[in-house]
Amino acid sequence: MNSNGQTFQHTIKEEISISGAGIHTGQSVTMVLKPAAPNTGINFKRVDLAGQPAVKADVDFVVETNRSTTIENKGARVSTIEHLMAALTGMQVDNALIEIDGEEVPILDGSAQPFVEALQKAGTQKQDAAKVYYNIEHNITFVDEEKKVEMVALPYTQYRINTLIDFNSPVLGTQHAALKNISDFNNQIAPCRTFCFFHELEWLLANNLIKGGDINNAIVVVDKEVSATQVEKISKIFNKSDVQINSEGILNNLELRFPNEPARHKLLDVVGDLALVGFPFKAHIIANRPGHASNVKFAKKIKEHIKKYKNKLEVPKYDPNQPPLIDIQEIEKILPHRYPFLMVDKVMELTDKVVVAIKNVTSNEPHFQGHFPNNSVMPGVLQVEALAQAGGLLAIPRNTEDKYDTYFLKIDNCKFKQKVVPGDTLILRMELLNPIRRGIVEMRGTIFVGDKLVTEATLVAQIVKRPKE
Repeated sequence: MNSNGQTFQHTIKEEISISGAGIHTGQSVTMVLKPAAPNTGINFKRVDLAGQPAVKADVDFVVETNRSTTIENKGARVSTIEHLMAALTGMQVDNALIEIDGEEVPILDGSAQPFVEALQKAGTQKQDAAKVYYNIEHNITFVDEEKKVEMVALPYTQYRINTLIDFNSPVLGTQHAALKNISDFNNQIAPCRTFCFFHELEWLLANNLIKGGDINNAIVVVDKEVSATQVEKISKIFNKSDVQINSEGILNNLELRFPNEPARHKLLDVVGDLALVGFPFKAHIIANRPGHASNVKFAKKIKEHIKKYKNKLEVPKYDPNQPPLIDIQEIEKILPHRYPFLMVDKVMELTDKVVVAIKNVTSNEPHFQGHFPNNSVMPGVLQVEALAQAGGLLAIPRNTEDKYDTYFLKIDNCKFKQKVVPGDTLILRMELLNPIRRGIVEMRGTIFVGDKLVTEATLVAQIVKRPKE
């Protein structure tokens, strides 16, 4: 898997407050969209609940796809997130915290346009962190024979989507919509509103699904005969007069913004639901009769594919014939560690944000004498120590006579994926996640043996200047 160019991550420049009713719950809700740190993604925080629990906008947390997409984690439940997620994608906002005082994102006019306009007004802020797009290595397909759904992601150099809808409806017929580039989303897709069929309204009402709906935030398609009594009943429910069916078979509540607005709205939903993959990716998506349930299942397949191949993208290239940037003699001048606790043999790459170092594991390591004798396995804590020492070579100021020590403050998300044994060559990679402030260093560490990821962790340490002797 190759990254098709790197750009920078973005967040919101200013806080945004948006209020309105949820279409299904009818609750009046206020959301405040706030800037967020790089690599945190989109998170919803339920500020109306005790402890203010949060849920990440990720396909792993989707719990319901009935008429909308709902996520939940540890009591934080938020529904109808798809239009907002589509707007954030269209505006290319990678990181944001959304504080919400209810269970459902406001429906507003049934499209993503009000969210896009609010984001445009607030503006976006470039962040000091790379945005890596992942490519699709081969076709990924999803088929639901019963619902006649077919979806495929094809390898492609941009993010492109084609949707086709066919409800066997004499009014809608077969409709097609296309998004050739994500930069076209705001004008071509965001204004397109959700739609439903007239014959669904009574069922939706009976099942308490559109308490916050009115016929100003949905296109109502009338493709079956309805009686004057039914029209009158709907009119009373939505507190409207002179509700009629126009010649095109659309309720006269609003005019279409595009001839194929329903198909474009289905494409909007695809954008919002596929944002839950959690990784920026480039592909050509073709979706035939998509819906929230199918979109989410498809998103899971794409996420699994990216996770399978993403480590190959991150494997540092190590050529043992290449002379080191920093050899062991220089390392000893920077780090305070000595045998048997010096865990870095040489440095092969060093930039302001990334260091790649090498540790050769041999059977002569002192810890092998007592750690699984006759079945030598390098202790995980020593692998993490090797990462920390590599990070020290990146973080400790150079070109100075001063000496520094580094101390652990925190280790997060540490995972050991494969055992390390004598004969392995560890490729240690440490990447600075945030600028160093007050000596506090936060880094993401990975260890590879060949092209296999064996260990990963997020480390926080403090650099402390040593007193002069």
